[in-house]
Amino acid sequence: MLREETVSYTEEALKPWLQGRSLTSWFDQYDEEGYVIFPRVMPSEGVTRVREALQPYLEDNKAGRNDFEGLKSNRVYALLAKSPVFVEMATHPLALAFAEHDLGRSCLLSACLAIKLHPGETVQPWHYDDSHIDAPMPRPTYGTSTFWAIDDTTETNGATEIIPRSHKWGSVEIAGANKPESFTDRRVRDVSDDPGARADAIKAVMPSGSFMVAKGTLWHRGGANRSDAPRLIVTPQYVIGWARTLENMSLAVPRELAKTMPGRAQELLGYSIHPPFMGYVDGVHPKKVLG
Repeated sequence: MLREETVSYTEEALKPWLQGRSLTSWFDQYDEEGYVIFPRVMPSEGVTRVREALQPYLEDNKAGRNDFEGLKSNRVYALLAKSPVFVEMATHPLALAFAEHDLGRSCLLSACLAIKLHPGETVQPWHYDDSHIDAPMPRPTYGTSTFWAIDDTTETNGATEIIPRSHKWGSVEIAGANKPESFTDRRVRDVSDDPGARADAIKAVMPSGSFMVAKGTLWHRGGANRSDAPRLIVTPQYVIGWARTLENMSLAVPRELAKTMPGRAQELLGYSIHPPFMGYVDGVHPKKVLG
């Protein structure tokens, strides 16, 4: 565990959710299994605030663009720009405790989005969230992903599926895993189509308001929604602090000046994508923010 003065939380602040256990014991379980779940962390009024903040962005029912995003799913990106409630979620003491345990005090928020799975949505390809950092496995995690259940996540409505202890695997290929074509595939599949079914996978069943955290090297996927109602989660994700440019070019160079530069110069400033989507802005290519 990191020394107290190097973290941005206190164990005292975490006591309401530790169930009488020490934080160290939770970290030990997390390091072994690759994930932990804390039930009912967010009170019902907090869940209501999240729903209200997301409603304007979900009303247009904009579907995902490929098999990875989900053709029967809605995704809302850049949540910290949309409501203060998402700032509270990203800086919640439990989230910071595990992110800083994995990544250190200098970690960054790498993504923060809401995912709503509608009935009939198929399973997502298996993946792990820090795979964009191309380093041999097994290795330390360079990312930490958190999952807030806004709706109950159940056996039938698309609860996130995880493979416990898979963060310890070496470089492997598994059936139904993410591939480059997952980001262009728009084939409509039956909800029962599951090319990656596994006996060692479990579903993260959680009541509304619950919190799960998983290592960036843990294999997981969104489940299929075989129910008659949607399933909504919010997922703030963190990355190790060195995974950035030495100088913050997007702030150092004003946007109006960047617009006048050659295309390659814009790419070097960060108005570019590392395949398949690393570097997006509010879910789209960053060059689109230049107009």
